[in-house]
Amino acid sequence: MPRRVLVAGIGNIFLGDDGFGVEVVRRLSGRTLPESVEVVDFGIRGMDLAYALQEDYDLVVFVDATPRGGEPGTVYLIEPEIEEDGAVSLDTHGMDPVKVIRLSRTLGVSPTRTLVVGCEPKVIPGRRGGSQTRPYDDMLMELSEPVRAAVEEAAKLVESLVTEIDTDEGPGKSAGSPIEREVKS
Repeated sequence: MPRRVLVAGIGNIFLGDDGFGVEVVRRLSGRTLPESVEVVDFGIRGMDLAYALQEDYDLVVFVDATPRGGEPGTVYLIEPEIEEDGAVSLDTHGMDPVKVIRLSRTLGVSPTRTLVVGCEPKVIPGRRGGSQTRPYDDMLMELSEPVRAAVEEAAKLVESLVTEIDTDEGPGKSAGSPIEREVKS
């Protein structure tokens, strides 16, 4: 039986590079992937994602802007270690994947293997971490050039992960665990 995979695009298209995950899943939705792979644009709908995680997935891949201090446009593959801290909260107007995972576990979901395909942002209005920030009242509905250039590389990385799941090694296992690879676009 094929293993079930959820590819979740996360981000706010009105905040510049924060829309990276949304753009990657948009690109993936036009491609032929295994039938057991669901590609969904969750945007900033954290509650919808928490409920989607109630399904029995073998792998969840989040695609999101991921400020880590690298060069803008750097694509990362990360296997996060999510510690239980007892606190569960969710901002209904934003999306913090770690909080969503903690909420889903509180709702009874057993831990599912989770990977993050992230991209170093250049511009996210109102958010620290990228090389530039802008106030929230300055909407920016386009990706910066380095992040736009990284969309295809991230889409290819996600494609390789979802096709590896039925191999003996599994997705990303060749990189070791926890995974943390940088892929330059």
